[in-house]
Amino acid sequence: MSFAIIVDSTSDMNAAMRKKYDIDYVAMNYVVDGIEYPASLDWTAHSPKEFYDMMREGKRITTTQVPRESLVSAFSAQLEQGKDVVYVACSSALSGSWNLSTLVAEELAQQYPEHRVYCVDSLISSLGQSAIAVLAAKLREEGKTAAETASYLEEHRLRFNQYGSCDTLEYLRRAGRVKASKAFFGNLFGVKPILISDKVGQNYAVKKAKGALNARIALADGIAEVVENSAEQVLYISHADNEDGAMQVKDLILERAPFADVEVSYITPIVGSCVGPGTIIAFCYGKEVTVQGE
Repeated sequence: MSFAIIVDSTSDMNAAMRKKYDIDYVAMNYVVDGIEYPASLDWTAHSPKEFYDMMREGKRITTTQVPRESLVSAFSAQLEQGKDVVYVACSSALSGSWNLSTLVAEELAQQYPEHRVYCVDSLISSLGQSAIAVLAAKLREEGKTAAETASYLEEHRLRFNQYGSCDTLEYLRRAGRVKASKAFFGNLFGVKPILISDKVGQNYAVKKAKGALNARIALADGIAEVVENSAEQVLYISHADNEDGAMQVKDLILERAPFADVEVSYITPIVGSCVGPGTIIAFCYGKEVTVQGE
């Protein structure tokens, strides 16, 4: 029996990827000047440039987790069709959506006892979360059940590695979504933090680099160090209105390791509001993440 795969707004999964792998999503929301907008993966409220320009101008943007009613609606629609659901949620260290989804799944189990919603804590966000959902789609295509798929994802989720760089940790600090030593919060001129997703799913600044180019080289070096069987893997790169920088990171990585394919996409509003404009993040499947932030 086939099953549905659902992600959320923190996945940054563009329409082409969602169509290719038959993946749906539930939207979170973001708030600007007291007005709430849906955090559409297709940028229905603001264009990427409009969104990141607001941040550059100093607008404070806050976010919400997936509304309960959205989870109930999305899950119920699939259960009513006789399908199980695998929900690949944003890291529980960054969002409350996974925890809420487990509560909703338990409630719906009473109404739909013959089918089940499996809620997977991805322990990552952005295209790392998408990469886990894509793996779910490939397992589904191989004939795996929802239960088998969810179990496999939970067993292998720490094999999805992240190396990112943002212009400043200020946005992450405000949102409470980074762990780092106090030295990284100095925001010294030209110093860029290098961020991984640690083994509990928290963003952690593992090092710093002087200047944008050195930061991008550090990202490339990090990916090349952790990737396994790169020629069989997809490289994922997301960026916050910094396409030129993302292309440079892509070239730097491919100089170090060949990949079967590369997916490049915008960081959409939820993650974008936390990391800030200019951010670039690369993801790949490789060595298991063992680092835990301070």
